[in-house]
Amino acid sequence: MDLLNNLALGFAVALTLDNSLYCLLGTLLGTLVGVLPGLGPLATIALLLPLTYGLEPTTALIMLAGIYYGAQYGGSTTAILINLPGEVSSVVTALDGHQMARQGRAGQALAVAALGSFFAGCMATLLIAAVAPSMSALALKFGPAEYCSLMLLGLVAAVALAQGSVIKAMAMVLIGLLLGLIGTDVTSGSQRFVFGIPELADGVDFVAVAMGLFGVAEVIRNLETGQADRQVASSAERGLNRWRPPREDCRRAWRASLRGTALGSLLGVLPGGGAVLASYASYLLEKKFAREPQRFGHGAIEGVAGPESANNAGAQTAFIPMLTLGLPSNPVMALMIGAMTIHNVQPGPQVISSNPELFWGLVASMWIGNALLVILNLPLIGLWVKLLSIRYRLLYPSILMLCVIGVYSVNHSPLLVLVMAIFGALGYVFSKLGCEPAQLLLGFVLGPMMEENLRRAMTISRGDPGIFVSQPISLTLLLLALALLLAAAAPAVARRRTAAFQEG
Repeated sequence: MDLLNNLALGFAVALTLDNSLYCLLGTLLGTLVGVLPGLGPLATIALLLPLTYGLEPTTALIMLAGIYYGAQYGGSTTAILINLPGEVSSVVTALDGHQMARQGRAGQALAVAALGSFFAGCMATLLIAAVAPSMSALALKFGPAEYCSLMLLGLVAAVALAQGSVIKAMAMVLIGLLLGLIGTDVTSGSQRFVFGIPELADGVDFVAVAMGLFGVAEVIRNLETGQADRQVASSAERGLNRWRPPREDCRRAWRASLRGTALGSLLGVLPGGGAVLASYASYLLEKKFAREPQRFGHGAIEGVAGPESANNAGAQTAFIPMLTLGLPSNPVMALMIGAMTIHNVQPGPQVISSNPELFWGLVASMWIGNALLVILNLPLIGLWVKLLSIRYRLLYPSILMLCVIGVYSVNHSPLLVLVMAIFGALGYVFSKLGCEPAQLLLGFVLGPMMEENLRRAMTISRGDPGIFVSQPISLTLLLLALALLLAAAAPAVARRRTAAFQEG
């Protein structure tokens, strides 16, 4: 009964005119971001973060959340039509989705992708509504030692589940932790690593770092790889009007969608998991369940339904640890925490009790957003394909201009523009070295919070580090972190991990 009352409150908030319009705007932008390769929800949310300062906290989060899960929908469109995934999580969808398009089954693939994502989004949102309050109650038992151990587990999980070298992922996390040390020490009031620059007294600006690593760096990479001269045209327009798959394909698709939804909901909650890992894992799972695995890669509809359901479910259940524990499970959730902090809302177990309109309004808006996405994605396929014909050299100046305007508007400081440029160059260098900047951003966000809780725990225990192993919850989290680290470092696990990403 409490759940129904809470959902009624949420829909009352989400269905107001302002919130509904911003939900529509967020999902529309997210779809556009997913369709256009090279942008991504991370860079887009970073670009738009300064523009949300004048909005109500609930309205701002509804729009930013719509961009995130909307991008999971849009990314499948170009992956299916022209074998060009707009999102990393849509790479797997392209394997069978584009083959379906080449066989004249593009409409069927797009319909299965949209409906599977809608089903997964609805189920994942229901899971958030059902599970989040109990997780919030559990989180109230957390003290400084438990929170410090939890954040350590999050960083270790981000390393263990990262694609590529574990050593490089650890290095990126450590760089993020070091960047988080810059600024004024909240305990002693002394300044650390500011090098006499007054603007660094409050630390390195989060928005400038995110825009540089994921916006400017992406533009540089696209220009270097010749994407500036790329002009995309649809090669799969035939078959767009045939939407309904045959009965046998429907049977295979709904089963794959159920499995993908369950798998994506679980992996989305894990730190470092989320939509990308969920889509890869779902594809591998469907191949194992298939009676004829050789069909995969040649137009198997389960290869579209499963990964698309998984990545959308993973995208939405990622909100559970962010809202209830204040722990971002991926870089986009780190940006969402930054957005909440900007609006003076502290993520954690107190969000549900202190800001019920915000929490339940956001949950209800996800149902509304998923419905809007189905309505938007199916009729607008032709428009997205036409937009892809724009040459990238005409798009990148606009992207860079938005980056500069967005960063400068934070506090009208030219230094922030320079910081963004520096991190843009660093992001490009990291990509050349095979390092993922996502782990850096997670370390940068979690580092200051982990340090604060570490110092609180040590103050409570009067300098005794045994507090971290004497508390049952803290000890369990530390053991899980150790197990994950050992598993990631084990040669056999590392080989299987690499093979899984390559096969996907």
